[in-house]
Amino acid sequence: MRLTVSSQLLEQVVVLRCQGRIVAGAEVNALQTQLDKHTVLRKRVVLNLAEVDYIDSSGVGALVRAYGVLRSSGGGLKLCQLSPFVLQVLEVTHLNSVLPTYSTEAEAIDAFSDPAHHDAMEFSRNRIVCIDPSKDLLAYVRAVLAGAGYEVHTAWNLADGKNMVNAMKPQMLICGAGIAGLPLGEALLERFRQSGPNVHVLELPPDFSTAEAGQAGTDLVNRVKSLLA
Repeated sequence: MRLTVSSQLLEQVVVLRCQGRIVAGAEVNALQTQLDKHTVLRKRVVLNLAEVDYIDSSGVGALVRAYGVLRSSGGGLKLCQLSPFVLQVLEVTHLNSVLPTYSTEAEAIDAFSDPAHHDAMEFSRNRIVCIDPSKDLLAYVRAVLAGAGYEVHTAWNLADGKNMVNAMKPQMLICGAGIAGLPLGEALLERFRQSGPNVHVLELPPDFSTAEAGQAGTDLVNRVKSLLA
């Protein structure tokens, strides 16, 4: 079912009610269009996900990215009335500790005026750099691995990724599908592999951005833990 989004302004908070699937492509673009449209003046948003029956990795990444953008502009994003599928995805990926969730729209709206509700991403000193052209994928990877205790820095082009690797000396470089095929991409990966015995390169599978978000996140965390153990 294609995504439809309806909006309502309640107590100076934009409430967006989503129905359908939030997946890579037209659906994620439609959600982003609605967010852009309604947050020009107001930066406080509640997303009602009661009727979202499926969300993939890109969809979750879009939510995480919107959360970060709104927080950085002095606003915020709250999720409410999560459907069973969305709730399971956030629990499996531990993103329920990153994205603030509430049982009702009223609770989510009230949380904006409650100083006790503070949202924050916590990072450890296990540094990882992730490179991929998709900002939604980067947001998803960063949030999932942050929930597992890793410090993740992202870049959507090779030049920025190379600078991050040189400056931060991470323990792992994660690359989206196709990065190795870009000019200078394989050279960067090979240079990183040879930089030390305790560094690792993890290439994401081609279908990562469209995979079922819970399983994709679990598999990613398990692979990272295995390599960095």
